[in-house]
Amino acid sequence: MGCPICDRVHSAARTRCPRLPSLSPPPPSDIIRPPASRLLLPRSSSRLDSLSTPRLHGDARLSRRRPGSPQRNSTAWRVAAHTMRDDSRAFMEGDVEHSGVSVRPATKVPKQCREGPKVHTDRTRLLADAGKKRRQRYVSKDGKCNVHHGNMRETYRYFTDLFTTLVDLKWRFNLLVFTLAYTITWLFFGFIWWLIAYIRGDLDHIGDNSWTPCVDNLNGFVSAFLFSIETETTIGYGHRVITDRCPEGIILLLVQAILGSIVNAFMVGCMFVKISQPKKRAETLMFSNNAVISLRDGKLCLMFRVGDLRNSHIVEASIRAKLMKSKQTKEGEFIPLNQTDINVGFDTGDDRLFLVSPLIICHEINEQSPFWEMSRDQLKKEEFEIVVILEGMVEATGMTCQARSSYLEAEVLWGHRFLPVLTLEEGFYQVDYDTFHDTYECSTPACSARDFAETASRSEAERRAPSISSRQLAQGPDGEAHESGAPGGSEQSEQNGDVAKMGSELSM
Repeated sequence: MGCPICDRVHSAARTRCPRLPSLSPPPPSDIIRPPASRLLLPRSSSRLDSLSTPRLHGDARLSRRRPGSPQRNSTAWRVAAHTMRDDSRAFMEGDVEHSGVSVRPATKVPKQCREGPKVHTDRTRLLADAGKKRRQRYVSKDGKCNVHHGNMRETYRYFTDLFTTLVDLKWRFNLLVFTLAYTITWLFFGFIWWLIAYIRGDLDHIGDNSWTPCVDNLNGFVSAFLFSIETETTIGYGHRVITDRCPEGIILLLVQAILGSIVNAFMVGCMFVKISQPKKRAETLMFSNNAVISLRDGKLCLMFRVGDLRNSHIVEASIRAKLMKSKQTKEGEFIPLNQTDINVGFDTGDDRLFLVSPLIICHEINEQSPFWEMSRDQLKKEEFEIVVILEGMVEATGMTCQARSSYLEAEVLWGHRFLPVLTLEEGFYQVDYDTFHDTYECSTPACSARDFAETASRSEAERRAPSISSRQLAQGPDGEAHESGAPGGSEQSEQNGDVAKMGSELSM
């Protein structure tokens, strides 16, 4: 097996390497110098130094003798190695000088940089592409808002709305609070029952039939704790009961019953609201991965698709969209992530959806649209985010549900349309969700909607110009139409004849 390091440096002369079989070194005078054309120009001076210096495994290694090999002249061998190194450096520096590249002083290169080609991992590729600016989302594709609140000093406001705070907690914290609420109340009232028994001396008269305790068969803190659980949960096993000779116990029993009912109502209500939250319902509401811009009815439109996977539909579903884009006012004020409404049919009622099958939501790019002056090339240079919000009531529970998604500028495809997903089968319509996100290219002008509208208006004006000039030529110098070329008069007579005919038909 050959040594790649030694084969590269000693391409013309066979010298000894620990990885090669034992060879007698040639005398210094017989060393063949490699031509300059055979030497490769190194990528850097560090590589140059690494190829021509200590990469020969060191003088000590060169003079080391293997077991069983004949004795060599270490001095001659060392001279040959140094001569080879100097000649290689001289030829390389000569090539570098002719190429006009300046050579920097040699520096020590780490081992991982000297040996072999660099293997790129996913992380190295990511760091290599760090020059490309990474876009930060305001709303993620699954609807989560990427906003974190910091430096909140008025945290007491969370406790003023304790119910909502508990509902918004994560499940593990919610279950912890649920368990602690019951356990603490049971321990607290259990301690009060034990304290009453201790103060009255019931614990000193255990087994005395002539003594009437506050609670029968209460002989310690454990039994007081069990009696507290039985009282608050209204279990009532019948072994431990309160007597009528203990008024303080009767008052405590009333207080524990009332507070226990309040704790039950509060905690069970929190759990019920958290379980019935319609957040998971939004998981079955789909948005297309991309938005598209193409022509629809002769106008540029921004479109995206929404769909519902469940058979239980969203009642009173409505859609709205927002454009998130930073702007600077005329006075110089910078507004980060300024929100602009995108009209998706608010004035026509198209924003209210009957979401039984997937629908394509359309925004007409007109004078009021924020994309009015944006062309295809400018779209690639802009930085914005389109946030779409779908709201409605869940048919099963009647609770309001909201699903969100967003599209960055790179996710808006210019000149594309969505593939149809609805097909007519025998007796029903079928939705193919495999092509829900698929698009295809179509003929779309690359200019902005403003330029497209101006071009269309000029074309329409040019088309109407010949007809107007022909009418002007058909009229006389005094402005009256001639009989032979009076299209206006013939049209008027035809209209009068039609009106007369219509009147006769109505009279009949």
